[in-house]
Amino acid sequence: QVQLVESGGGLVQAGASLRLSCTASGLTFSRYTMGWFRQASGKEREFVAAILWSGENTSYAASVKGRFTISRDNAKNTVYLQMNTLKLEDTAVYYCAAKSSAVPRYEYWGQGTQVTVSS
Repeated sequence: QVQLVESGGGLVQAGASLRLSCTASGLTFSRYTMGWFRQASGKEREFVAAILWSGENTSYAASVKGRFTISRDNAKNTVYLQMNTLKLEDTAVYYCAAKSSAVPRYEYWGQGTQVTVSS
């Protein structure tokens, strides 16, 4: 079955950096758009970033553009989220997700990794 496993979360101070990783199995990774989403306590899940199968096209939420970078390594079935200049409001559980181009919604989700930014 398809599995997405995130790692790299943790507790950091504001202004620090973290890199999240998500490794996929059970699917042809290079055929999937990969996305990162986050959900803060008491809030709805929101889109953070996405990257198309080739890695050439990316998109970001306005709140993270210029601070976060999404990338992928298809040989390793892994997508990354480099997060720089972290802010208190970046505190959330971060999820990776996968979707094929044939469907509008993300089909597969990881279990999430907690990112906590302290002052």
